[in-house]
Amino acid sequence: MKLLAFLRTVHLPPNLPGKTGPLQCRLFQPDFVPRDLMVKPKRYKYPPFYDPYGPKPPPSDKVVQLAERIAALPLEERIQIFPALRHRLLQPEIQFSTEGMDLDSQGGSAMAEEEKPEKTAFDVKLEKYDAASKIKVIKEVRAFTSLGLKEAKDLVEKAPVLLKQGVTKEEANEIIEKLKAVGGAAVME
Repeated sequence: MKLLAFLRTVHLPPNLPGKTGPLQCRLFQPDFVPRDLMVKPKRYKYPPFYDPYGPKPPPSDKVVQLAERIAALPLEERIQIFPALRHRLLQPEIQFSTEGMDLDSQGGSAMAEEEKPEKTAFDVKLEKYDAASKIKVIKEVRAFTSLGLKEAKDLVEKAPVLLKQGVTKEEANEIIEKLKAVGGAAVME
């Protein structure tokens, strides 16, 4: 009863219920007209690429002539253009790092061959094993991995397979020697 009394106090514009339907109330948009569901939405064709600045005008004849004159200059003069423009336009000088660079015989610079860091983590891969010593290889695999008997057996039967990853060189050599002693062939990668 109180709800009906409250709803009578709320006043809606006379044309709004006709536009929105009985269940919608859009007081904040009095000119809202719902979309006709029977009409398909418009499909817009997008350009193949997005250019936020729009089409650019072609360069002026003056710029084209200047580019042709610069391209016709000898190499020594073309190299001098950038420093001269930087000085004329009061641009700060760019600092180049010469670390790791060697000067070659022509006076240019070339990157020095970077030494590869020494590998510290190695992987041990079981290549093959003797069929007669399969049980010994499985026991040895179980010794340096935390696998159960069935998992170790399945792993050995999948040879060539990666047994252990990220071990030190000494540990990898130790594992390879143990496998070689029981009849398996392993390699370090």
